[in-house]
Amino acid sequence: MKSYKLILAIVLILTVKNSIAQVANSSNLFIELKKADSLVFDEGFNKCNYAALKKVLHKDLEFFHDQNGTQNLEQFYISFTNSICSNPNFKPIRKLVTETLKVFPLKNNGEIYGAIQTGSHVFYIKEPNKKLYATEQAKFITTWFLENKKWKAKRILSYDHRPPAKDYGAKFNANYIYKLFDNDTEIEKLLKKHKIPSIAIGLIKNGNLQQIRTFGNKKSNEPISNNSIYKVASLTKPIVAFVALKLIDEGNWSLDEPVSKYFVDEDIKHSKYLNKLTTRHILSHQSGFPNWRYLTDNNKLSFQFEPGTKWQYSGEGFEYLRKAIEKKMKCPLEVIAQEKLFNPLEMNNTSFYWTDKIDESSYAVEHNEKGIPISYKKYTDANAAANLMTTAEDYSKFLVYVLNGAGLSEKHYTEFLKVQAHEKKGIDWSLGMQMLTNLPNNETAFMHTGGDYGTKTIAIIFKNSKNGLVLFANSENGMVLWQKIIYEYFGEIGKEIIRRNLE
Repeated sequence: MKSYKLILAIVLILTVKNSIAQVANSSNLFIELKKADSLVFDEGFNKCNYAALKKVLHKDLEFFHDQNGTQNLEQFYISFTNSICSNPNFKPIRKLVTETLKVFPLKNNGEIYGAIQTGSHVFYIKEPNKKLYATEQAKFITTWFLENKKWKAKRILSYDHRPPAKDYGAKFNANYIYKLFDNDTEIEKLLKKHKIPSIAIGLIKNGNLQQIRTFGNKKSNEPISNNSIYKVASLTKPIVAFVALKLIDEGNWSLDEPVSKYFVDEDIKHSKYLNKLTTRHILSHQSGFPNWRYLTDNNKLSFQFEPGTKWQYSGEGFEYLRKAIEKKMKCPLEVIAQEKLFNPLEMNNTSFYWTDKIDESSYAVEHNEKGIPISYKKYTDANAAANLMTTAEDYSKFLVYVLNGAGLSEKHYTEFLKVQAHEKKGIDWSLGMQMLTNLPNNETAFMHTGGDYGTKTIAIIFKNSKNGLVLFANSENGMVLWQKIIYEYFGEIGKEIIRRNLE
């Protein structure tokens, strides 16, 4: 937090001397940076325009938030994907309080190389058929650097968050308001309203699969069914985690042995952290790897911090584990998964990629925001972090298995039940799944989401009640129904899960 304090100190000095340092609102510098600010917030934050963000965010971005900690550039993008831009029907909106905006130039030998921009902004929530309502106000400081005649935001501070000082619109309802639906007709109406072709629901009660409910169409005029196959994106990861745990329980793999014993990626073969990476780190997202190497500047894999020292979501970690397991076991992951999970659990409609056994007419085709089908790719190779093909029924069978011990010894099942890493307030990680403790009725939830463009999925199980829920939607708008359905089934516990994930 030293950088945070340093910038505040600089701004204080400049403010005291603002008669000299502060530029006029009519100056070119002020106007240029106001436009740059609008690319970050009006285009990026409000409209989820990633192209606009990439134009103005520095590769070494440092983002400081007084409630949610610090982020680098990649973490900043992940936050946009998983929080800010994950639900278009419950969307945070930022508005600048224009009269508070100030700009202070940074010079070296009389030449401007950067600037400090300060101001205040108000945050709102945008929901369908509602007026914007204010949730909080805050102050911000952005340090801009001039690179190749282009302005880049290198440090952004967002601080002094508090309730709005005046009535900026409808009052914020901190408890959230949910409309419960109690019949199938209501779900059908919501699908039509939000242009969601289909949703498949698996309901688990007392450790047993109680019900599969399906609504809507795989594609135009082709009704969804219990056997309809969805691509479930990152819901692949819990499957891979339990394949690894089965191998560990059988003595064929180790939770805490260096993975480098069996596989070394060329990009990190000289890293000082190479022999510190373990399966525990990977399954709890403490590998130190980026989410995907192609999102980095040089498209290479690297350790961004020492494994085990902090949390950072990483698909690369799971792929690294797949390659190591396959090399040691001399067997493809999909074959191991068939033996350890799919065949014993009769997950007959589950695979890591498209095979000759998949009836394409059963596939729930992805759809965009307007309800238009998206052309889809038929993956033919296993990816340990994404692209699993399955049904709501098959995945529910897997969750029932997990709830009832997953056939593991007490020692290794207990490892799954432990908090392994901390993501943010109220949300931790076990081995392969997000973990929410201290819920109402002293409940603990294990959950994971999956989202690619045109498909949105979620799986939740509860340790004590042994209840659970699977939701698959073949729509970019699929998350619209999550809050309503989760609350319908789980009441106050569901509401608390939603609250923690929206914070």
